[in-house]
Amino acid sequence: MTTHPSTAGQGVGPLLRAWREQRRVSQLELALRADSSARHISFVETGRSRPSEEMVLRLAEHLDVPVRERNALLLAAGYAPRFPETPLDDPALGTLREGIERLIGGYEPYPALVVDALYDVVAANRGIMALVDGVCESLLEPPLNAMRLALHPRGLAPRIRNLRAWRGHLLEQMERQIALHRSGPLRALYEEVAAYPVPDEDPPAEPSEPVPYFALPLLIEHGGRTLSFISSISTFNTPMDVTVAELAVETLLPADPATAKYLQGLLS
Repeated sequence: MTTHPSTAGQGVGPLLRAWREQRRVSQLELALRADSSARHISFVETGRSRPSEEMVLRLAEHLDVPVRERNALLLAAGYAPRFPETPLDDPALGTLREGIERLIGGYEPYPALVVDALYDVVAANRGIMALVDGVCESLLEPPLNAMRLALHPRGLAPRIRNLRAWRGHLLEQMERQIALHRSGPLRALYEEVAAYPVPDEDPPAEPSEPVPYFALPLLIEHGGRTLSFISSISTFNTPMDVTVAELAVETLLPADPATAKYLQGLLS
């Protein structure tokens, strides 16, 4: 597992150095990106120079530091947080919520959902609800978690016909997020779902015509059929709010004509 910068007992200099090293960027390269000098970057990292608020934000931008952690850097430097963390149910985000519902609703009959930084589902369309129908009720209680739902032995895992490959994909996805975000709860979730039992072999898939997949498919049983999907994940550009920055929209695109036809009939 990747280690992460921590704010505990640290000033902004060590935190910036930790982010720079995690991103594998030299002081000179960072200085060139941020229109500064390697000498000044060195002084900031060692505490000999206190960076301005603008410099902290500029360095964080060029190090691709998540919005939540930019607030932590500002606090460590003695400045107020710049980015709010507005609850998703706040009236201020009403337009965003409506837009999300329209987006995933318009994607039907194909499955789509929206998750937060801990993979808790904040919105899902009828396509998703059809796929999860019949799984253990406890896994469907709020907050519904997409990773638990997919990998738990009482969730979708027994229905996933390429579980070992799909599990590997999901765990790698979480590892990338852990490398980007300094989050103890996310690490704990990873350790939980990674410990779920895995069969020695994938369950047999329904015989079908060969399909030239262009990405790793999710093969999942539903109604006695094996459905095939390709997953796509999108986020919001240049977010100015921690909550919005941590939202991700995942859509499942049918990977073969039979799956598309089945879903169109399922929700018609």
